[in-house]
Amino acid sequence: MTYLVLAYGIAAIAVLAWLGLRLSRTPQNLPLRALTGLVACLALAFPFGLAADREATVLGLPPMLSRLIQHGTLLIGVTCLVLFFLFSALEPRQAWPRARRFAVPLVAAEAVLIATAALAPPTVHSSSSPAGAVFTVTADLYLAFGFATAFLWARRYARDANPRLARGLRIASVGLAAIVLANCVFIPEIILRRAGASSPSALAETSGAAATLLGAVAAAVFLLPGVVIFLAGVIYPAAAMRVTALRVWAGHRRAYRQLDPLWTVLHAQFPDDELQRVTPSPWRDLFRLRGTHRRYYRRVV
Repeated sequence: MTYLVLAYGIAAIAVLAWLGLRLSRTPQNLPLRALTGLVACLALAFPFGLAADREATVLGLPPMLSRLIQHGTLLIGVTCLVLFFLFSALEPRQAWPRARRFAVPLVAAEAVLIATAALAPPTVHSSSSPAGAVFTVTADLYLAFGFATAFLWARRYARDANPRLARGLRIASVGLAAIVLANCVFIPEIILRRAGASSPSALAETSGAAATLLGAVAAAVFLLPGVVIFLAGVIYPAAAMRVTALRVWAGHRRAYRQLDPLWTVLHAQFPDDELQRVTPSPWRDLFRLRGTHRRYYRRVV
């Protein structure tokens, strides 16, 4: 579990840095804005969720407030994911009305979270209380709804996308399906905890153990792997493009080196055709990585 949580945090922060760099180059790109918002919410929710799980006070915030920040940002994040698909598949004039309609359930869910967090006991492991149960069920229901909507859009968008993007969307949809399953499993976990809290001590202990096991399995098998798989699908198209570019670079580099004997002989006979003023030393030329394509084409010419 610890390794999966660590992988989730590292993946979210790494993807956020990469998306932030891309967004700085094209700030007017609406799908990229939405996707960056999603990953930013995932990265922000990570430390607060970790603090809430450990009942720790972070920045003076009690554990329950950390849990509220975690779930509140996750709800915004899943809405950003839906907006990403809307703005990718539809024209802005068609996407904006649908985006505004999605704001209504988001605001309602956030209001329920704030109200129930204020009424819940200070401990975050309080799903056995009425307010705590409503808080957690509301968050899980909205997350399941949002990720299921994104799953449908991902599968639909993959049918018309180019092969590389379609493969990335299919990978991401597998992660989305796992996240939806996890949220659907968390709801009966909460019901078990609530039932155990209002039952005799023996039954309460049994219900609590069953709920703990169910939640741990859902998180380990579905939720955390689903998040990592989803992030892998998000970066897959760009990563595949970089791998292809690396192969082209390696091919040009290899051909550039293979042309060196012929280039040396020709340059000895026609020094004015070298197309550069300074001839690099062999060692410097061996370890120079930049300008490979330019030097390759110049040597070919």
